[in-house]
Amino acid sequence: MKKYVCDVCGYIYDPEKGDPDGGVPAGTAFEDVKADWVCPMCGVGKDSFSPTV
Repeated sequence: MKKYVCDVCGYIYDPEKGDPDGGVPAGTAFEDVKADWVCPMCGVGKDSFSPTV
């Protein structure tokens, strides 16, 4: 599964870790994260993330 990086603060969403504090269990692909999820570091929406290279 691909990792995604926040374009604003550089936080990397790693699907192997998920975001347990944000309600996203480990093993959740970024595409399957709910649309209203926000970056745990800066609070921007999911649309402000880009796939890592």
